[in-house]
Amino acid sequence: MFERIITRPVHVGDLTIGGGAQIVIQSMNNTDTRDVQATLRQIDELAEAGCDLTRVAIPDQEAADALARIRPQSALPIVADIHFDYRLALAALAAGADKIRINPGNIGGSDKVRKVAAAARERSVPIRVGVNSGSLSREIVDRFGGVNAESMVASALESVALLEQWDFNDIVISIKASDPALTIQTYRLLAKKTQYPLHLGVTEAGTRNEGAIRSAIGIGTLLAEGIGDTLRVSLTADPVDEIAAAYSILKALGLRSHGPQLISCPTCGRTSVDLIRIAAEVEERLKSIKAPIKVAVMGCAVNGPGEARHADVGLAGGKGEFLLFSHGEIIRKVPEEQAIEALMAEIARITEA
Repeated sequence: MFERIITRPVHVGDLTIGGGAQIVIQSMNNTDTRDVQATLRQIDELAEAGCDLTRVAIPDQEAADALARIRPQSALPIVADIHFDYRLALAALAAGADKIRINPGNIGGSDKVRKVAAAARERSVPIRVGVNSGSLSREIVDRFGGVNAESMVASALESVALLEQWDFNDIVISIKASDPALTIQTYRLLAKKTQYPLHLGVTEAGTRNEGAIRSAIGIGTLLAEGIGDTLRVSLTADPVDEIAAAYSILKALGLRSHGPQLISCPTCGRTSVDLIRIAAEVEERLKSIKAPIKVAVMGCAVNGPGEARHADVGLAGGKGEFLLFSHGEIIRKVPEEQAIEALMAEIARITEA
């Protein structure tokens, strides 16, 4: 649907980020990395939800030691999140991290950046340069007159240059703000100045509902313009919720198909069935289905039949009953109290065929 900007490919385990490859969905564990079993359980949950890549915090050597035990058992490639101490980056690389996330400007100076770059190159491990609007240096802010797209892009490219001076080019860039509008402006500018793959996100987006909306605006706008190779929806919620929100954004743009897509009408005075309850229950029951199927739950005979016909399977409400559709054809009428079971049975028939 959209003409993507093609960036240089970067390989993270068996994944490819950039180069026109499928957009990679990321999350970050909120477990204590030092708790190996809890971290592995959450990685399994993320993998089951459809996550491609997860990040874990490495705040100290104990966490790096735990990563060495986690990585061989992990269902997903792992990004090690490092701040300030280059020794932890080296330890994470030795522990088997598939990618590391650092800010080269705060890792301890040029020689320490050189050591990290050399260790990452030796293991063919890429580095994500992560810059946030809240972490810009005072010098950068003063030079560009505040926190804006120009200052954020300059900060990111200066960080990239610290790696490039040591002939390290296996780089992904993220450059996030909590303001969706600033995020959009910044990535637009950055996309004009680099061919490195871009990791999209609205940082500190908020709680599950508000954060998903803010992320959809920021990430969705950029994706619709062809910008972005990987993304994380950052929510104050269970990381599994981040994956659901990411897929919703990608499915809305036709960029990935994973699991069902539910369309349902907002109801109006013509609605004669309990559509809000029925749609909510259908949405919940669809969570266990992995097949990319389009499901419609519509409330009345005005737009309902037409919309339901465009779905793989759907319901269109009448007075105390529904029409059940499958691939544009009416199968039968069903009473309202039987509608959900009839719909789910038809979905099972289609997805298991």
